[in-house]
Amino acid sequence: MTEKPDQERRLALFIIDVQNDFTEGGALGVAGGAAVAAGISELLARHPERYDEVFASRDWHDGDNDNGGHFALGGEPDFIVTWPRHCVAGTPGAEYHPDLDTRPVGWHVRKGQGRPAYSIFEGITDGGESLGEKLDELGITDIDVAGIATDYCVLASARDALESGRRVRVLSDLVAGVAEESSAAALATLSLAGADVTRSE
Repeated sequence: MTEKPDQERRLALFIIDVQNDFTEGGALGVAGGAAVAAGISELLARHPERYDEVFASRDWHDGDNDNGGHFALGGEPDFIVTWPRHCVAGTPGAEYHPDLDTRPVGWHVRKGQGRPAYSIFEGITDGGESLGEKLDELGITDIDVAGIATDYCVLASARDALESGRRVRVLSDLVAGVAEESSAAALATLSLAGADVTRSE
């Protein structure tokens, strides 16, 4: 994205993969996932005018194959490249966590349909558009990122947002990761890459 100096700034929120399978009790549940869902809802309720657009992504995997090697169907997952079955399209695990109020979400993005996908930029909207096309169409210049998991899909999504030429903030109080060490490393990586890692308030 090439910005003009006088371009109007427009802010979007990315809600990354706040799904039942990624929260407590899910197939790949992370500690603090439910709190992230509730925290994002609270932020949007307190500041309904903060964001010009709100995007929410979901893993939406096929249930009849290994999704390009993403599911470890023939052995134990390594939890790096291969994972247990999760977020299969149309199942309760793929749905948004009930504490996430999706009414402010204007754009739903599905990713990982038959292949590994971590970044929201690898998904498509319900209308079949790529995320990059939609961001350009809407004139989005700035992006806040929240969601799950800090060390995987949040990291990939925020990195791609930076690479798209936009200003990026990662809301450190509204993310949850698989592991404390790798999550801290992910936030440090994003900070070095140019993201502003900050709290939501």
